[in-house]
Amino acid sequence: MKRSKIYVAIDWGSESGRVIAGVFDGNVLRLEEISRFPNSPIEDEEGLHWDIHRIFADTKSGILHAASRFGEDVESIGIDTWGLDYGLIDRYGELIGLPFHYRDSRSQGVQAEVIELLGRDWIYEQTGIQFLSANTLYQLIAEKKSSKSKLIQAESLLFIPDLINFWLTGIKINEVTIASTSQMYNTRTGEWAIPLLESLELHTDILCEIGSPGTILGPLLDTVFDKPGIASPEVILPGTHDTASAVAAVPANGDSWAYLSSGTWSLLGIEITEPLITPMSLKFDLTNEIGVCGTVRLLKNIMGLWLIQECRRIWESTGIDLSYDQLTQMAEEARPFSVLIDVDYPSFLLPGNMPARIYEYCKNTNQRIPDDRGILIRTILESLALRYRMVLDSLEKASGRSIDTLHIVGGGSQNRLLNQFTANAINRPVVAGPIEATAIGNVMIQMLAKGEIGSLQQGRELIQRSFELETYYPTDTDSWDVAYQRFQELLKLVS
Repeated sequence: MKRSKIYVAIDWGSESGRVIAGVFDGNVLRLEEISRFPNSPIEDEEGLHWDIHRIFADTKSGILHAASRFGEDVESIGIDTWGLDYGLIDRYGELIGLPFHYRDSRSQGVQAEVIELLGRDWIYEQTGIQFLSANTLYQLIAEKKSSKSKLIQAESLLFIPDLINFWLTGIKINEVTIASTSQMYNTRTGEWAIPLLESLELHTDILCEIGSPGTILGPLLDTVFDKPGIASPEVILPGTHDTASAVAAVPANGDSWAYLSSGTWSLLGIEITEPLITPMSLKFDLTNEIGVCGTVRLLKNIMGLWLIQECRRIWESTGIDLSYDQLTQMAEEARPFSVLIDVDYPSFLLPGNMPARIYEYCKNTNQRIPDDRGILIRTILESLALRYRMVLDSLEKASGRSIDTLHIVGGGSQNRLLNQFTANAINRPVVAGPIEATAIGNVMIQMLAKGEIGSLQQGRELIQRSFELETYYPTDTDSWDVAYQRFQELLKLVS
């Protein structure tokens, strides 16, 4: 009997990390979870950081578990994480301090200063990336301005997956899908945006060579594990930005579809072959991030389920422990369209008392206070769905492309209420799944690098026959059209 081949995806998100084996029997792909780890930020006198040494220890633990479970059947491993954040490496190869968390407040206000200095049009022309206060560009400016700046000691900048790969293989490389999220990369030229960086007096010599998804870095360093004799699979670059891997796993055909990678963030976009950097894409603040296999992800970052996660955390801190399923059930039973919010309102970005911030937003926009938890959660879900409609409309206008279907992938695709709300709001079918799209896309690029599949489309066909999908069809669209008009007026009011 033909042995199955094992490809290990190590997927770190902002709430947890997963080590997942993709088991390919020659016909279908199935997933087997090896390990799962919590991922929480830590805070010190300098600010909010990632506990990167624990993340790496858990990564190594997951690799050991995979090696113990599958032995020499493990073909390769790939790392993907969230975007924007980075570590600085000194000339001795040591990490300088802990990487900052993108929700740290240090970069607040920096974006406005940079825009005033250089202008939105020129910055966008250089990068094609949307304006987010947490972008790596603004984090580096904040670091440069700090009295405790570590830039003077830095020889290399490595984004979080680059850093983990460096510790695993000894190779320093900035993988392109994650580099392109930084607002320091020129998506047209395929090179660092040197004129932009030099205009801000940032040292460009800390930036590394750019690598592409499918690059084989090599085996694990002998020093990674104390345990001798461990099988040493090759480390392969997937789309190391988790959204790049998730979009790779969208089980779609043709080009009349959009994707929504749904989780802590919602990333809604279309797949194109060349960057779209125009006055209209700038008007809509659309971002051009590099995807796998020569694609570009034209998309918009939306705050996502972070608002519910933070509400739940605050309630839990007061002794009210409600599961996500319970919260969703409460929302389903609540009165529809009680109030609406702009889910991307700036005060919702940072950690804190999210229910209180939403109450304050509703007060400032002359709406009733959603002091019932079910109404509050329903408000977030309905507002997310309406925001998706607005972004979908802008994608169609900017690209000239008609979008017939929305594919929702990632952990958020399990929220059946939000899936139905989204279908209702956009008046299009919604196809939900696969849930573990990021790990699947990670595995798929490893398989492509090893010659197991021949193309991105062949990989998507493999996903279609390997994983169950669920389709939602729009209902009650008249009520959602009325709500959308209210939502548009609300955003004009607070813009």
